[in-house]
This record gives sequence, C-alpha cells and structure tokens, in this order.
Amino acid sequence: MTIPSFQQEVWNRLVRLAEQAPHALLLHGPQGVGKLHLAERFAQFLLCEAARPRTAPCGNCDGCRWFLAGHHPDVRFVEPETIARRATIDDGESAEKSKAKPSAEIKIEQVRSLADFLNLGSHRGGKRIVVVHPAEAMNPISANGLLKSLEEPPASAMFLLVSHRPARLLPTMRSRCVSVPVPLPNPAAAKAWLDSQGVRDAARRLAFAGGAPLKALEDANGERGVRADQILQALVSNDLERLLGARDRESLELLAEVLQRCACDRALASFGLPPKYGCEGLSKTGTSREWLAYARTLGHDRALARHPLNPGMHATAMLEGLPRK
Repeated sequence: MTIPSFQQEVWNRLVRLAEQAPHALLLHGPQGVGKLHLAERFAQFLLCEAARPRTAPCGNCDGCRWFLAGHHPDVRFVEPETIARRATIDDGESAEKSKAKPSAEIKIEQVRSLADFLNLGSHRGGKRIVVVHPAEAMNPISANGLLKSLEEPPASAMFLLVSHRPARLLPTMRSRCVSVPVPLPNPAAAKAWLDSQGVRDAARRLAFAGGAPLKALEDANGERGVRADQILQALVSNDLERLLGARDRESLELLAEVLQRCACDRALASFGLPPKYGCEGLSKTGTSREWLAYARTLGHDRALARHPLNPGMHATAMLEGLPRK
C-alpha cells in the first residue's frame, strides 16, 4: 500500500500533522481521489512501531503486519454494511450472517459498539484509531452519537473521517475536525499515473471519471467500466431497449450516472464547449435548457436508484426523459 505520486503533497501534510496529531481529521474531496487510501495509510503510519523520525510506515513491524492483515486490535473501521470489507473485532453478528438487507447507512449500533474500544487502554500502548467511511453515510442518530465522542474524545483516541460530501455532515462535527482537503489531481499527473498502471485509453477513462484517477482505474479494470461502456454504446446507437434490463441498485445507479454525464456533455456542446466527460457521438437533439434540466433531474434519480420501489419502471422513467426533439 504505497502513496500514488499525485497524493504526495497531501501525504506530506498528514505526516506533519502526525507530530502533534489532533483527535479528529476530516479527509474530504471528490470520490475516486484516494481519500480512504490516504486514511488507511495514515492509520498504519500512526500504529507503526518502528523508530521515528520517518515519513512512511515501515511495513515490517508487528503493528504494520497486523494492520495490513486486517487484525490490528487498535483500529476500527465504521462503514455501511453494503460496502464493508472488514470484519471488526467484537462487533457482534456480521452482516453476512444477518437475514436483513445490508444497510447503506452507518447505524447507531455501529457507533455505540465503539464505546468499549475507545474507553479501554490501547493493546500496543499507542493510539486507538477509528476510521469512518463515508462519514456522510451516518444517519442523524448515529451522527449525533459520534459527535459526543468528538466533543469529549478519550485519551489517545483518534478519528479519521472520510467524506465525499462534507457539506452533509453536521456543522458541529466539521468544526471538531482538522480539515484535510484531497482535491482532484493535475490531469497530466493523473494520466501519467494511469499510464504507469497499464490503463489503456487513460485520457478517456480519466475524463469519464471526472478527473478522479482511482475511479478511472477501477473502471478500466472492473466490470463496472465495461457496463458503463455498454450503456454509452447503446446511447450512441439509440438502442435504448438494451438499457431497460437494469434490475438492481448498482445497475440503476450506474445508468443514472452515465446518463447524467452525457446530459452535461450535451449541454456543454450546445454552448460550443468541449465535453467534460468524453461522452461524444450522442444525438444532437434537444436544447441546452432541456439537457441541463435533464441533468438536474438525474441527480434526483441517482439518489432514488439506491432504494428503487420498482427498478424496471425507474429505468424506463430515466430513459423516457431523454430530450428527443
């Protein structure tokens, strides 16, 4: 787990903060720029047991090995069940064992389960670290529960909040964290990094990801990117029947995302501007006003796609809204 070149400036700031680490950091920025990666790396750095000074975790001490294996007793990850990739210690029944549908929110039970962890002494004599990702996934009850810990942080406890949309967090929560912005990197640097990762057509992938290199890398190497390309091809060929098969939350969210990016590019094209997301070859029908209105509507549709009442009808409604005149 190394730091990409485009994140080096932010990482250097985190290393400086580690000298007198505050009780809470808020890493925020667009999705796909590597905020969680930075938070994980910084947590490992704080738990590393190698001698200081240093500018990176050693990777060889007990603390580093346990962290990389996902078994460090002094760190907890608080994430929605839909994206959780780690089993936490003493958290009770896992989401896999539960018959309930995995939650897309961080629930109050997850926050309450931190009490014993935060108020007991560290197993290794260092810090106890809580990583909350994405922080805006907390519902109002869980957010207020975490706020109490931020207002009166236990000794040696540290919170790393990772947020794609920090404006959705409680103002009182933001005020108790040291803000660490993680902006979009320089496009040339991001493309060079993608090239070094062996990504084909890196410039197009980066554009479609809105300039977020880790999102572009995920699209290039995963099924999601393949499905996004298929949606684009269907839109270019006006074969909308192929897109009515979206029947699950992930497919609906991806369809809404691709449609919204295409709508933004068509609106830009109507003003004689180059596309932002590289969605070219689409129908030239529709006015700039219609495409902008459609893009705004899709922002609402993307949120509804997370909890669709009828997936088929939702996909049909999104496609029927395409400007056609």
